[in-house]
Amino acid sequence: MPNFVSPGVYVVEKDISEYSPTLNSSIVGIVGFATKGPTNKPTLITSPQQLISTFGPPSEGLYGQGLEGALEILEATNQIYFVRAADDSTSVAASAMVPFGACPTVVVSAFDVVGNGWGTPNSSSITLKVQSYDNNSVAQFASPQSFTITSGITATTGVAGANEAMRSVIGGNLPYANVFAGSIVNSAGTDVSAAICGAYSGGSARIVVSAYDHNDVAVAVLGEYCHSGTINGALATTITAYGAGIPNTATSAGPAYYVEALYPGTGYNLSTNSAGDTIGNSIEIASFGDDEILLSVNEDGSVRENFSTTLKDTAGAFIEDAINIGDTDLKSDRIKGYVVSGSTMTDISFDGITAAYWGASADVGNVFGATMAFSQYINGGTSSFDGAPSFIKPVEGSYSLVGGTDGMSADTDVLDAAIIGSQATTPKTGMYSLDDEVIDISLAIAPGIHDQDVQNNLISLAETTQNFLAVVAPPEGMNGVQDALDWTNGLKDTRTAAVNNSYGAVYWPHVKVYSVFDGKDRWYDPAIFAVRQMVYTDAVSDPWFAPAGFVRGRLTKPSDVEVRLNQGDRDALYGNGNVVNPIVNFPKQGITVFGQRTTQRAPTALDRVNVRRLLIVLKKTLLASTRTFVFEPNDPITWEKIENLVNPLLDDIARRRGIVAFKVVCDETTNTPLRVDRNELWCKVLIKPTKAAEMIVFELNVTNQAAKLGG
Repeated sequence: MPNFVSPGVYVVEKDISEYSPTLNSSIVGIVGFATKGPTNKPTLITSPQQLISTFGPPSEGLYGQGLEGALEILEATNQIYFVRAADDSTSVAASAMVPFGACPTVVVSAFDVVGNGWGTPNSSSITLKVQSYDNNSVAQFASPQSFTITSGITATTGVAGANEAMRSVIGGNLPYANVFAGSIVNSAGTDVSAAICGAYSGGSARIVVSAYDHNDVAVAVLGEYCHSGTINGALATTITAYGAGIPNTATSAGPAYYVEALYPGTGYNLSTNSAGDTIGNSIEIASFGDDEILLSVNEDGSVRENFSTTLKDTAGAFIEDAINIGDTDLKSDRIKGYVVSGSTMTDISFDGITAAYWGASADVGNVFGATMAFSQYINGGTSSFDGAPSFIKPVEGSYSLVGGTDGMSADTDVLDAAIIGSQATTPKTGMYSLDDEVIDISLAIAPGIHDQDVQNNLISLAETTQNFLAVVAPPEGMNGVQDALDWTNGLKDTRTAAVNNSYGAVYWPHVKVYSVFDGKDRWYDPAIFAVRQMVYTDAVSDPWFAPAGFVRGRLTKPSDVEVRLNQGDRDALYGNGNVVNPIVNFPKQGITVFGQRTTQRAPTALDRVNVRRLLIVLKKTLLASTRTFVFEPNDPITWEKIENLVNPLLDDIARRRGIVAFKVVCDETTNTPLRVDRNELWCKVLIKPTKAAEMIVFELNVTNQAAKLGG
């Protein structure tokens, strides 16, 4: 308490308004396989559209029915956590290689100016005209671009002087990497780089250089440079295109931007489906002035992300700063990538890139190989070339992501192990990733997977955490009721141990549902619709109401059941210690969940789903409500506060028909001196759960005419 010294009016604020929060009992954890999306991570999904966008559509080619189950359950609730399992040894992320290129520096050499009729050595000018052509021999600009040499050509300098002058004038950007905006201007000061750097992409594309005298009279075609390296020309002139030796892939010494889908899967491979729609991902590179590029990420035929980046040493703009390298600190929700060099796919650091392009010339050869002959013209090389260097950039174009795989091993044992995952790793994988305080699931399934190890681990995890009910089912193809009972009781080859746990529930048989993704009827795991009716029950009633019967258990979507059950079948499945909840196709009422047993064999209140779900909700609510009392004084004042908090919670549940009676005891009888000395505070909560009326019996008494019936 504060100590007041001087006279005055003081206000002291105390918050004694504790109450029990409301928890969502309809959040479902689903473990399954998918064609895309994060692996081994519980991902919150709030709509069917988000599920398809994140993990792709369901497919019969995927093991289990995780996506099918998620879609069905999302029609009845608005929150699930989907865990995508994958076999890491067979998972591959779709990828693409974006090559680097540059408009080459062109040098015309080995030409005797005086001896080949270029006019007198002291001519006022010599003009070289350059035209470039694409693969289809289409000129890249309307008229040849002129480069005028006005000095440096004398009788004494001869060929060497002419060559040096030509380097000085022509040195700059010429076609290689599609449309490269550069920085070269002609003698009139007009920027010609956009035209010169046209759609040059190999094959028959070429650069043609012609010589004109000072009277603009054509002397000769000096020669041409082809992408293939072939030199043509009427005279013995050599045209060298420095910088054009950068290969289009990273399979040799050249650099490339290696981009991968953020996660593995076939869903990222660019393709066209049967309807003609574009699906999957691609990368689009657009080049702008200087060294700037725009990298766009396309998905299903539409641009979803744009990244403006550069290769210059500009903070935050480098390609590996603009786009994440791995799957942490994400800047892109779809891709990751890094710059590589050589057949070993060596990752080149940012420092390596800047050193290669704007550092010492030796660094270029070290990083990209000896083919990078243009290195002598960059930043103080051996030549006195003083033109602007050609910027190296990703080559413009569209690059499809290909080669992704789903992590679907041919060995089902491997897939089952992927579904189970590991609780010993950090982070946990498979179904064990559901054991997380951050998420709050109350139901869990791994639909379409009927391996007993998978199901037993899921039920065991539910019991260990006490957070959720695990729902399972026998496999498809049970020949009848006896088969289903033998499987549940551990008497089949595919199940050798009986299911016996109040945190598990078994439903049977499978139900037929039309799949809009496959365009046909398919048999769905009954656990899907059992959970769907549980979250439906939460929406129209409360989790402690039985999710069964004609009020809350009727299935409107399935069109048939795998096995039709009569009264005798239902008695066998549900009675005599058996624990199978039947799904029945009634002639008039339709397909209905007609049971709500847990797999607990002992006859207690916890052998029913509605009671187990009540206890799960009550436990979570009590934990969330009373954490504030930890480290409070262990005395009658705190005990009373706890009673005052818990009693209204139980009274509310009782008014909502979840319990018929309750009592909360938190006093000296529960908190003995020994417990207090151990720093323990005990509170005993006694409840009588409301039981469901599963068998309604009418006793018909026939009397004689003399009997008095009252009234």
